[in-house]
Amino acid sequence: MAAQVYSISWNLTQRCNLHCAHCYMSAFAAADASQELSTKECRRVISEIAAVNPNVFMILTGGEPLLRKDIFDLAACSADQGFTVVLGTNGVLLREPHARQMRQSGIQGASISLDSTEPARHDAFRHLPGAWKGAVRATEALRAEGLDFAVHTSVMAWNLGEIPAIVDLAAELGAKVLNFFFLVRTGRGAGMTDIPPEQYEQILTYLARVQGVGKADGDTADATSTVFDKAEDPWTVPVGRSGGLIIRAKCAPFFRRILYTLDAQSPLLQNYAHGSCPAGKAYCRIMPEGDVTPCPYMPLAAGNLRSQPFGEIWRTAEVFNALREPHLGGRCGPCEFSKICGGCRCRAYATYGDYLAEDPACAYQPGQFGGQIIALAEEQTFGLDAPLTLEWSPEAEARLQRLPSFARGMVVKGVERYAAAHGIRRITPEIMQTVREQAEARFGRRFSFNQFFRQGPPRG
Repeated sequence: MAAQVYSISWNLTQRCNLHCAHCYMSAFAAADASQELSTKECRRVISEIAAVNPNVFMILTGGEPLLRKDIFDLAACSADQGFTVVLGTNGVLLREPHARQMRQSGIQGASISLDSTEPARHDAFRHLPGAWKGAVRATEALRAEGLDFAVHTSVMAWNLGEIPAIVDLAAELGAKVLNFFFLVRTGRGAGMTDIPPEQYEQILTYLARVQGVGKADGDTADATSTVFDKAEDPWTVPVGRSGGLIIRAKCAPFFRRILYTLDAQSPLLQNYAHGSCPAGKAYCRIMPEGDVTPCPYMPLAAGNLRSQPFGEIWRTAEVFNALREPHLGGRCGPCEFSKICGGCRCRAYATYGDYLAEDPACAYQPGQFGGQIIALAEEQTFGLDAPLTLEWSPEAEARLQRLPSFARGMVVKGVERYAAAHGIRRITPEIMQTVREQAEARFGRRFSFNQFFRQGPPRG
């Protein structure tokens, strides 16, 4: 199966100013930095990645990436190649000068970790007093510099009841995206207890409903009031209104099953062409010492960048090719949602030592939705091969080239479909803007398509 890398998480260091209870990297302040890829080696790797995809979505993270003295040099090198560059940070060290350097080096945004609305609970989980305050201060610095940010929340048994309030907090802080990360028991999290499958179903249904999925036209009822029947459930309180916030579930691909059953046309279903977990298919991770793995949550090396070029590892590694043509075991194999879900391969690996086994967090029994394999519609698919069939102005093509490569095919098809329906033969930035505005009117600002028309802040 041909596969294109669209997104890479690069753990530049294991060093971190926090000591989080669940950390997949087991990161800590005194971690050995002697085997980290040097600046020169990182620059070579960036060139090798660009040879495979010059417009990859690059997440520079750690550990804490701000502990690398060359972080902004590496960011600028990546941006100069044409990558879309974002920073994954806990936010504690990030101040106004860092935000300014981020913009100047071509970083377009950041993710900030917040696990609770209560500072003491977040600080205890992250093992540092003041961590919550530092993370919030980082969001203020990013906003002041015109940089977008996402809030990342780790879902644990102790903070389940806070999820609606965390939605409110993320919106109040000005986040564009709220990512809820579900536990994969690896690193320091290996001994932790995950929530049961039934709670996954409840939480994911809530995350769909709060974004309006499954609501009838004209239904103005608060999404939170219809999720659960029990009045004592803390999620029935009138909080958690998402507004324009994009809310996503990470490491829980069966969220797409729930979205599909509520609304098969939901724009929140957008995903890569293969539909399922992107590990090894469209996404991979680079470790500090150069190992390449399918995902940060799967510590299984496909190769090392000190002995093999990135392109060779991406094309030929056994684990990558097995994930691209998977013969899934357990319930995932015969499931009609295997193409749009496929289960979390990292959770399967962490639980059974087999990355093709079933995802133990999923409660679904195959066959309940007709038994036929379900595929995504074209307009819900990232990573499409979409050559231009109409004339595009140089300005429109330049705007298209600024989009992450995984989104271009979907944007091209959407814009050219609109043009054909309206007798338009030449695509201009004004036509692209019209399509964006119509998508917003139809789906609201949460529609991910709209985000790809947005230009990042200027460098300088």
